Amino acid sequence: MEKWIEELFTGDVLMDAASRFGCGTSHAKKLGDFENYVYEVHKGEVPYILRLTHSSHRSKGEVEAELQWINYLHKHGVNVSLVNDSETGNLVEVLETGDTHFFVCLFDKAPGKPVMMDDPLFDDDLFYKWGKLTGHMHRVTKGYVQDENKRERWDQDDVLDYDNYLSSVEDRDIIEKGRLNKENIRGFKETQDSFGLIHSDIHPGNFFYQDGDLHVFDFDDSMQFFFVSDVAIPLYYSVWWKFRNETLEIRSRFGERFLIAFLQGYVAECEIGDEWVKRIPHFLLLRDLTLYTVFHKKWDLENLSEREQSLLTQIRERLHRDEPIVELDYDKILTEVRTK
Repeated sequence: MEKWIEELFTGDVLMDAASRFGCGTSHAKKLGDFENYVYEVHKGEVPYILRLTHSSHRSKGEVEAELQWINYLHKHGVNVSLVNDSETGNLVEVLETGDTHFFVCLFDKAPGKPVMMDDPLFDDDLFYKWGKLTGHMHRVTKGYVQDENKRERWDQDDVLDYDNYLSSVEDRDIIEKGRLNKENIRGFKETQDSFGLIHSDIHPGNFFYQDGDLHVFDFDDSMQFFFVSDVAIPLYYSVWWKFRNETLEIRSRFGERFLIAFLQGYVAECEIGDEWVKRIPHFLLLRDLTLYTVFHKKWDLENLSEREQSLLTQIRERLHRDEPIVELDYDKILTEVRTK
């Protein structure tokens, strides 16, 4: 979280936020603070997830659009965490902090536990279920119409304005690659079957596993974008988190295995055209570029930890030498998916 926002966030703000939903903070547990403040709080003995979003990050309308969609997905059988009304019947409560605001909401706590990359559960069966959940989400979303509250389009994200965050000297070629990739994706045709609301961040840190089912949460990055991006991002993170220090060959071998199982689950719920699967490299590159820019935006580049420096350097070097996170034979993958 940016330092100036940290200075606004106090214990009193947290207590006020929780009280709006009838929750206490005596045993509040902090779960995250990268883009939002996220806490586990309790109402009686029942745990909930309290989220505070600063007005510099999202507007009230954007937050409401996210929460309305989540409850729509829940109503249509997708395993997502229901959003609860406040004591006064609002999905979003507004807390004033000087000239700015925090927008507060309360989610049911997802059942289950995270699946670590070294967990025996991190296998083809999980990848299939992961794809099936994503396909289910996309299938029911194709019939969803936003009201006056709307999530932004993907190309309105400020981190895609690469010039604002990257060095025009050291990263000149990366800025140009980002511009070209953005224009390529803008050239894809938007239809009801290809473009709509997506989660945009379905990685293992954003779902729990219980009794054979996945339960997805953290829709803060949801946006209007091509559905295939929700296929590319799980592929990206599964490879990046588990094999980012390995060679392209090793990363790609795992990536092929992952994508076959994921797509088999996906097409059990929702159709996807072959041409979209073959466009996945554009969306993998976009994630590389987005992460690289987000790190520049969020981190103190003069005081990076060893881990932060490593992550930044790896992406920078791959982008400079045009090395993708994986290099796959998509025709081969499609044959495997369509014949099983």
